[in-house]
Amino acid sequence: MGKKIVIADDEPITIMDISEILTEEGYNVVAEVSDGFDAIEACRQHKPDLALLDIKMPLLSGIKAARIIKEEELAETIVFLTAYSNKDFISQAKEVGIMGYLVKPVDKASLLPVIELAIAKGEEMVDIKENIKVLKSKLEKRKLISRAKGILMDSEGLSEEAAYNKIRKLSMDKRCSMKEIAHVIIINNNCLGN
Repeated sequence: MGKKIVIADDEPITIMDISEILTEEGYNVVAEVSDGFDAIEACRQHKPDLALLDIKMPLLSGIKAARIIKEEELAETIVFLTAYSNKDFISQAKEVGIMGYLVKPVDKASLLPVIELAIAKGEEMVDIKENIKVLKSKLEKRKLISRAKGILMDSEGLSEEAAYNKIRKLSMDKRCSMKEIAHVIIINNNCLGN
């Protein structure tokens, strides 16, 4: 099954044309909606690889919908579809963090490269965000263990290596992570008022 795409446009003929092109190319169009509110709901339900949003739609504009979709991480990437190409819309698209901008009418030759590049960039962004989470977690673990080592060094007169080894041994004995043992040492130290 191809990449999942949500299409939001208030012109049914535009949705039909784009959906047909994407389906023929192996993409999985999981939702076709006509306003920004429904676009958000479709993204919540399907978590698509790409949301293709018209800028001007009833109820909630594509720009406002895109902000919510980005904030809540409901789609990997977003491309704007619009009949308007003025600088104000383009600057708003940049501000929201959109990966592509298509001006109607759209044909296969202009649609597919933008969609493919936007999906590739969206995947890169997901990888980057995941790497950042992993690095933050590792940094937090190091900080906790370092702090716990310092507490053991002060309270038990241990060397840094001996304090580290004690944390590691407790971790193995209790069958939990060194981070969890470090956290307990820090909490215990705070409760004792040291």
